[in-house]
Amino acid sequence: KKCCLRKHVASKHNISNIFFVVIPGEHLRICPQEYTCCTSEMEDKLSQQSKLEFENLVDETSHFVRTTFVSRHKKFDEFFRELLENAERSLNDMFVRTYGMLYMQNSEVFQDLFTELKRYYTGGNVNLEEMLNDFWARLLERMFQLINPQYHFTEDYLECVSKYTDQLKPFGDVPRKLKVQVTRAFIAARTFVQGLTVGREVANRVSKVSPTPGCIRALMKMLYCPYCRGLPTVKPCNNYCLNVMKGCLANQADLDTEWNLFIDAMLLVAERLEGPFNIESVMDPIDVKISEAIMNMQENSMQVSAKVFQGCGQPKPAPALRSSRSVPENFNTRFRPYNPEERPTTAAGTSLDRLVTDIKEKLKLSKKFWSTLPYTVCKDEQVTAGPSIEEDCWNGHTKARYLPEIMNDGLTNQINNPEVDVDITRPDTFIRQQIMALRVMTNKLKNAYNGNDVNFQDTSDETSGSGSGSGCTDDICPTEFDFITTEAPPVDSDRREVEASATQPGCSLQTLFVIFITLVLQRQWR
Repeated sequence: KKCCLRKHVASKHNISNIFFVVIPGEHLRICPQEYTCCTSEMEDKLSQQSKLEFENLVDETSHFVRTTFVSRHKKFDEFFRELLENAERSLNDMFVRTYGMLYMQNSEVFQDLFTELKRYYTGGNVNLEEMLNDFWARLLERMFQLINPQYHFTEDYLECVSKYTDQLKPFGDVPRKLKVQVTRAFIAARTFVQGLTVGREVANRVSKVSPTPGCIRALMKMLYCPYCRGLPTVKPCNNYCLNVMKGCLANQADLDTEWNLFIDAMLLVAERLEGPFNIESVMDPIDVKISEAIMNMQENSMQVSAKVFQGCGQPKPAPALRSSRSVPENFNTRFRPYNPEERPTTAAGTSLDRLVTDIKEKLKLSKKFWSTLPYTVCKDEQVTAGPSIEEDCWNGHTKARYLPEIMNDGLTNQINNPEVDVDITRPDTFIRQQIMALRVMTNKLKNAYNGNDVNFQDTSDETSGSGSGSGCTDDICPTEFDFITTEAPPVDSDRREVEASATQPGCSLQTLFVIFITLVLQRQWR
């Protein structure tokens, strides 16, 4: 008697049939010990082949999830970096044209601002609130010298001046508003990209499975024992496949709960990026907002100077050469209009709204991925006979209906798995590490949703560690962890969007007003 067996098992897509003489199966350790085509050596080789095919199946099935996080992380990171570059370039171009040499002589103040913003985004230890406070204090020091060129200021005196930033509010309400907007937008953007990184790493690691000996035996019995029994065209029963996969992927299924919470948190932060925490809407007009603050300083220069002199003392007069400088040398009133095409409205060839819409769709599809992985694998027509064929399929012993019930998901539910010997007392430590990583990231995302930046030292729900504080004031953000979707706050109809010129007490406010009106009109034309 002869039976048909696959010639070589390197690929299920390339099948050639050869015939072996049937022999007694007492030597078999995995397949039924009945008449068989397989020797012990063939059984061992087929076991290793089934292991490779299982690893490839999981790898192929998880390809969508892995590529989603890899490609979207790359796109978001590219977008955010280019957005910062565009904002810095736009501010530099605007201020060179508006303030001329005065800006160029003090440009490092603004360069340092963007350097710190980039450092924060890339994971640097930057406290956003302190950094922004320092920026406005340094800007006050520089402008105070420009509007009072007749005096000489020591370092100690300028340090005293900077202490009046909060008290005098020389820049109006711009610093406070910008601090709220920048802080919460950057927290959301950085945390979201970190979430994409964690999702990418977890998906890559978990999809590289290492089947246990018990799993390999079950895989061999399911995939290749039909060939040893002379039934090469009979595929495994669907429910039989599900029990094998649920046993082999028991630890992966335990990842599902934390994975779903992680995806939910990512979706919530994505909604923030679309609405009130939109970093694109913050960075695109940041040059005009800073220019508006400079205008406020210029308008209130005399009052600010008088209060500083009262608090810090009367400064010493500057040498005659400095005090005799004329207004045109200290203040450049020339202004060249922008060509709107010079200012990009997008970065990386897209917009934040389009990016977020795309990633939200992909994230929703990845929910419950790990618990449904056995079903996805067994749905493959190259693996099983399919759910509609219940009689003419391989049940592990012969061609007949598979009778055992389907196990539930997860490690503890495999205690009575009829196909895979699973030790439920020994959870996979590697999978547990990934669960922990997801838990930590989910907590960070929850805090980012509320405008808080917290560096966690543990995985408890309590907010511990240090960060950049909260980007929320008054009723802007909901209660901690209270995930209520909010809309972006309406833009003030009378918001001033200004490019103004640094000046001194001798500069005409009429000149500043003309520049102010010109810039408002230009901003509306963009």
